[in-house]
Amino acid sequence: MKKTDSLPQSISELQALVLALQEENATLKQNYERVLEQFRLAQQQRFSRSSESNVLQMELQFDEAEAVPAAELPEEENTVTITYTRNKPKRRTLPDNLPREVIEHDIAELDKQCTCGCLKHRIGEEVTEQLEIIPAQLKVIAHVRPNMPVIVTTKESVSPLCPCCFFPKVWQPPVWWRIPLLANTKIICLSIVRRKYGKEWGFTFQETPACGWVIHAADVCMPMREALISALLESNYLQADETPLQVMNEPGRNNTSNSYMWVYQSAKPDKKVILFDYRETRQALWPKEILNGYQGYLQTDGYSGYDWVNQHPDIIHLGCMAHARRPFAELVKLAKTTGKSHQAVAFFQKLYAIEKQAKVEKLSPEQRHQLRLSKALPILDEMKQWLEHSIRHAVPQSKLGGALSYMQQRWKELNHYLLDGIFEIDNNAIENQIRPFALGRKNWLFAATPNGAHASALFYSLIATANANGCNPFDYLRVLFENIRDCKSQQDFSKLLPFNLKQMPT
Repeated sequence: MKKTDSLPQSISELQALVLALQEENATLKQNYERVLEQFRLAQQQRFSRSSESNVLQMELQFDEAEAVPAAELPEEENTVTITYTRNKPKRRTLPDNLPREVIEHDIAELDKQCTCGCLKHRIGEEVTEQLEIIPAQLKVIAHVRPNMPVIVTTKESVSPLCPCCFFPKVWQPPVWWRIPLLANTKIICLSIVRRKYGKEWGFTFQETPACGWVIHAADVCMPMREALISALLESNYLQADETPLQVMNEPGRNNTSNSYMWVYQSAKPDKKVILFDYRETRQALWPKEILNGYQGYLQTDGYSGYDWVNQHPDIIHLGCMAHARRPFAELVKLAKTTGKSHQAVAFFQKLYAIEKQAKVEKLSPEQRHQLRLSKALPILDEMKQWLEHSIRHAVPQSKLGGALSYMQQRWKELNHYLLDGIFEIDNNAIENQIRPFALGRKNWLFAATPNGAHASALFYSLIATANANGCNPFDYLRVLFENIRDCKSQQDFSKLLPFNLKQMPT
């Protein structure tokens, strides 16, 4: 604070000083509010529930049609009239594809006779189903092969090829087939299997050789990666995302450095492909390499590593509404009064209500396209006007300003989902594919070697693709290991993709 004797004497100088102090005070206030906002967000992310479901149920308090003064609101009556019939919840039926064992229960002979002396007639039957879990078992399969030496030289012998000689001696394929299923997830987590089932089976897997089995199997099956990429690029609509991965012993890098698992998903109904691709960095050159020669539509989040798509002549970039909505949803949780963030969430609520309607009514892509044009397009037009007005009054460095700027910069990409009914409004589908990987990462924390990371990427890809196409991973991996030794060309490997196997032998 300046002393009074050092203050300017002229009125104009005093006015300039007051204006400068007011501007400085406004800047400090903005910085204070921004830091306080960041602190509250950090607290909310750490201690509060992460669900955004309650946020999307906010009232549309900014809508002019509903902004009726309190005096004009009609009084609510105390009685509530039920205009629908509540359906009783039904017990969930067991899947038809499960094998069934039928046990006939007969009635005692005495109960079959009526009080009048006649025999009762059977009219219908009651069937009660119960689910029985058969625990996994281990057994040893001994392959006995005759050894036929040549008597003259006694140095050469002939014996039939062992079915398991394709892998190392310690490698027994039936054990490998069970691993993804015994972990009770889509992921490969050998340490869980070893700890959870070792005592029950009476045989403990050693983690180091078991990981070696996986890496060796990945080396044998690595041509399947090229087959997956070729099938992926056949789709005209892809989604892409990435997630961090820590890998030890990478050449020239610290063990604490973050590597990344890039994930791609196709949307072809009859050929769904999920590709996990391990890379050392998050640079844009990796998706450029995978998508080299691709023509179609690519949906991503707002990461700058995908900005090159906007200048690509053969690829149309789709944005993700879920990423655009998320910062507004976080702000709503912190806000004490309704404001711009509530208005934004209400817009998103309307858009997602249209998507829910299309899903509930099971609309075809063409019908969903028409529904969006008739209902979502007017909402987006109104939302754009609101965005242009709101961003002029928002502090750029604030959370709200950043969220508005994100939407404004990517508005064109966010609207591209209206081009066709096959497109999704957001990137949540591929994030659901990444979730099993993220769950596994919490267990194994890191990959010990780059070879192990590549092996994980391959088998995550194969298992996720099998699940996406309705194939049992157990059956698919068995068929893959039994037939991959006979593949001579890339076309042969492509025939072993899950959607190309019309029938899974058992």
